[in-house]
Amino acid sequence: MAASEADDPSRAGRSGGAVASVSLPVATAIVIADMIGVGVFTSLGFQVKDIPSGFSILMLWAVGGLVSICGALSYAELGAMFPRSSGEYNFLNRAFHPAIGFMAGWVSATVGFAAPVALAAMAFGEYGRAVLPDAPPMLLAAGAVWLVTLVQLGGIRQSSRFQLLSTVLKLGLIVAFLIAGYAIAAPQPVRFMPASADIGYMTSAAFATGLVFVMYAFSGWNAATYIIGELRAPEKTLPRALLLGTLIVLVLYIALNAVFLRAAPMDALAGQLQVASIAGGHIFGETGGRFVAAMICIGLVPSIAAMMWIGPRVLMTMGEDIPALSVFARRLPNGAPAYAVLFQLTVATLMLFTESFEAVLDLVQFSLLSCSLLTVLGLFKLRIAQPDLARPYRAWGYPVTPLIFLSVTAFMMYYLITTRPLQSGLGAGAMASGLLIYWFAHARSRRIAATAVSGSD
Repeated sequence: MAASEADDPSRAGRSGGAVASVSLPVATAIVIADMIGVGVFTSLGFQVKDIPSGFSILMLWAVGGLVSICGALSYAELGAMFPRSSGEYNFLNRAFHPAIGFMAGWVSATVGFAAPVALAAMAFGEYGRAVLPDAPPMLLAAGAVWLVTLVQLGGIRQSSRFQLLSTVLKLGLIVAFLIAGYAIAAPQPVRFMPASADIGYMTSAAFATGLVFVMYAFSGWNAATYIIGELRAPEKTLPRALLLGTLIVLVLYIALNAVFLRAAPMDALAGQLQVASIAGGHIFGETGGRFVAAMICIGLVPSIAAMMWIGPRVLMTMGEDIPALSVFARRLPNGAPAYAVLFQLTVATLMLFTESFEAVLDLVQFSLLSCSLLTVLGLFKLRIAQPDLARPYRAWGYPVTPLIFLSVTAFMMYYLITTRPLQSGLGAGAMASGLLIYWFAHARSRRIAATAVSGSD
């Protein structure tokens, strides 16, 4: 196995052949698009069952957003220090050991992005059926993934334009829905100001459990770290994109939940999955459900596009370091890592048609949380062990902000272990398999090198 960036500091920096053309608006659009999926449109119904307070619900989403900002601050420092695409693979290489980085890259490159792509595509197909009743949902789902893949293969400039325009359209529809919700809907008797009962709600087990699912809805705040090598002036662009994107999503999430609560009675929302459609019915009447379905469909396209852009960059960077994966490092003249994109397309399509992705998504959640936890722990390790490293950006509020993120992430991992022990165990097994593959590949490289040396003698 070739020496990684962590073994050879001279290789630190941008991925080979990267085109540094991604601007701050595009990087911010990637963060926003990757974060806003179906989670915010489906979570509220399960929260109001145990937390029948408008103020407490909004605080739940505010806490989730603040924790995500704490994570973004930590990742921004690491990304500005080590401006190379691939997210945790790059950071854990540098903070701990190439084996730990490979483990994170293995999870991300195989299923970490492919499963969410398949899930988003399936949601696109289901919501698309409300707009096009005669269209098969699976055909719509596959069509969305393949169309977005063609855009990604068109190169970084084409991907940038598509990502920015589709995300702006997505935001425009959400803002239009918010304005209509406040202007048209007859307000429900919901309370958004704090009361004494809110202390009990916010210290309850239901609030803690709800935070786990809110954090899932906020996942994607680190999206721009996977394409650092393609950013213009990454030491400035990355921190701004992560923070601005996360802040915009935080504001939108709070506003959306306020509109849902204001437009529809809590009794109608409690226990329901399609809370956005229910609220849309109260706002727009009979056509409300179709409008919301169309809005979510259009909004899922930039989400799929973001994941089909950033996911292959992990495998691409691994291909730059590992000879056995070198084919994935090859780029087209337009900058697109074609083989890496096609690999993720293949895995996502297989998951889509076997419908196994939901089980895989449950499995990888523990792995992805573990990698995030290790990454922020790496921030502490580097601050202590290598205080003289150049840090173009320093995490605001250190050490409090990263500790907040670590605490909540550790709680989420504990929740998964206690409520989904099998899936958590399988997730840990997937991480262990990455370590084993790294060890076998490294041992094979050493044997080949030793044979070459002895042969030359």
